[in-house]
Amino acid sequence: MSEALSGVRLAEANAAVAVGPPGRAEGNESLAVPSKARKDVPARTVSGRRRLGPGRSVPCGRLLGPSLLIALWWAASAGGLLDPRILSGPGTVVSTAVDLVADGRLQGNVLISLQRAGLGLLFGVTAGVALAVAAGLSRTGEYLLDGPLQIKRAIPSLAMLPLLILWLGIGEGMKVTVIALGVAVNMYINTYASLTGIDSRHVELAEVLELSRWRFLRKVVLPGSLPGFFVGLRLGVTSSWLGLIVVEQINATSGIGYMMFQAQQYAQSDVIIVGLVAYGTFGFASDALVRAIERRALSWRRTLAG
Repeated sequence: MSEALSGVRLAEANAAVAVGPPGRAEGNESLAVPSKARKDVPARTVSGRRRLGPGRSVPCGRLLGPSLLIALWWAASAGGLLDPRILSGPGTVVSTAVDLVADGRLQGNVLISLQRAGLGLLFGVTAGVALAVAAGLSRTGEYLLDGPLQIKRAIPSLAMLPLLILWLGIGEGMKVTVIALGVAVNMYINTYASLTGIDSRHVELAEVLELSRWRFLRKVVLPGSLPGFFVGLRLGVTSSWLGLIVVEQINATSGIGYMMFQAQQYAQSDVIIVGLVAYGTFGFASDALVRAIERRALSWRRTLAG
């Protein structure tokens, strides 16, 4: 008896679903929906589907957060909430930056910092990608390389500073090496994960089609590894700036970090903030550049970010 009742209820539910959405039905029958229930119906797009994604992107929308932060800083400084001896206001910082540019100090130190960060990024990306390819496409390479590199990932590059100073001294070679080590680990981890995450069915299909090694790398390996490569590149760019901040305060005679270290000794908070703004500006701009290249290189993907 219970089975019969369940069957009747199931038939009634199917009939109710078959009637369709609230509104007019065939004949004089209609399904009435209470007004309170209609208010709870979620908003839908023009096509009748709910919008679950983050929405359409706005040009230069990423500038909203930094602009809001600067506006709050300016308002707090104008309202007297900030002690200028501890944190200078935006007006003072801009005036100091203009004076540093007029003296030639700012652009000279910026060029030195860009050179160090650029060399470290270049060497780190090259080494990280080469190691990832060797470990990701060969079992022998994986057994030999992945273990030591995973150990290196657990050891911060900055923790190796005493040993690197002992080996390389305190010159430019040590500074570039510290930056390159941090970049290389990020590049290896993400590129290797992307390589080993390629669907094995794509490899089997390449074998069935008898693709050459070069065509296999170009048609399967390269597209499959690009997403992880760009994630590693973004992290590597950030890592290069983080390493630069540290190494430029170790017996340096030039660079943004050196300029900030000298300003600390004379309690010049405005000069320190100029250096921080320079670091932040270059970091934000370099990340935006990598994002733009990534969108162009991976234009075939349909993602939430797009």
